[in-house]
Amino acid sequence: MRRTVFNEDHEAFREMVRDFIAKEVVPSFHEWEEAGAVPRAMYRRLGELGIFGTDIPEEYGGAGQHGFRYQAVFLEETQYACVSFGGYSGHNVVMPYLLSLGTEEQKQRWLPGCVSGELMTAVAMTEPGTGSDLSGIQTSAKLSEDGTHWVLNGAKTFITGGSQADLVLVVCRTSPATAEDRRAGLSILCVDTTSEGFAVGRKLQKIGVHASDTAELSFSDVRVPAANLLGEAGKAFSYLTRNLAHERLVFAVNGVASARAALRLAVDYTKDRKVFGKSVASFQNTKFVLAECAAEIEAAQAMVDKAIELHSAREFTAEDAAKAKLFCTETAGRVIDKCLQLHGGYGYIREYPIARLYADTRVSRVYGGTSEIMKIVIARSLGL
Repeated sequence: MRRTVFNEDHEAFREMVRDFIAKEVVPSFHEWEEAGAVPRAMYRRLGELGIFGTDIPEEYGGAGQHGFRYQAVFLEETQYACVSFGGYSGHNVVMPYLLSLGTEEQKQRWLPGCVSGELMTAVAMTEPGTGSDLSGIQTSAKLSEDGTHWVLNGAKTFITGGSQADLVLVVCRTSPATAEDRRAGLSILCVDTTSEGFAVGRKLQKIGVHASDTAELSFSDVRVPAANLLGEAGKAFSYLTRNLAHERLVFAVNGVASARAALRLAVDYTKDRKVFGKSVASFQNTKFVLAECAAEIEAAQAMVDKAIELHSAREFTAEDAAKAKLFCTETAGRVIDKCLQLHGGYGYIREYPIARLYADTRVSRVYGGTSEIMKIVIARSLGL
């Protein structure tokens, strides 16, 4: 089906991104996976190409292109090439927080470096004992007696880009929860990772997304300047709810694009692979499976494109995001599994891109809110 969400400028940007990935990323991507992280120089390269901060206003170093379309193009081309950019996703999630919640001084201080790739960021919500239930956050911060600093203590885990970040947005408790609202009292502190008492723990070994550094972080009496409070104290939960819609749209776009990449790989492989003297693609079962995959992808693509339009019109709700993330990531899981099956034993060999897609996609139904949490959000919107 012909897509109408992108114009000529977006497609020109797509050609640039596609050429860049083919020439500068694909040849060395296996080295990134072995290292467990993307080279810092590559983030600066993304900044040079204008890939960071396309929707950040020009006064802060961005391109000033409102909306999600340019980011969607980059995400799609990344998945089509079966590569990833490590802390890129976390970094791109942080910038909307800074733009929407930051003071003018904070935006001038941080956003230009974010856009150039000189200042890499991460957001730290999840804790060892607290996943989707943010109201259970134990990391805490108390204001010093003179009111100049917050003193931060606690630990975070599963932090994308955590070992390479220069600035981490830490969700912490600055006042007790109330009986009426367990989510009250949460705040966001922007923590300089060179601060005394900040430490990066283990880099976690994952079954997929190997080029992305995922780390444990700890805070021991870290003194955070009062000027690094993002937004108002005690209102973080409402900020997170609002900005999670953007993050979940990222996962939806990635899901559809990865499924489309898997379908292309399966079509090419089954045309070339011979069994019993015939190509695998010539068997009716293969044709039916791939036809089902193609139809599912088109349905998910239609949802994503509508979501992109709503996001650009500032009409994309938390419920919309939950539906898009749930449907598109679950679809990607089904499609990629079927496409791997058609590769036979070779589909389980890491040198084949389908194996990377299979391992990388599994986490999309967990992070950013599990599929089960998405169902709860949707059910609430139905009055249930």
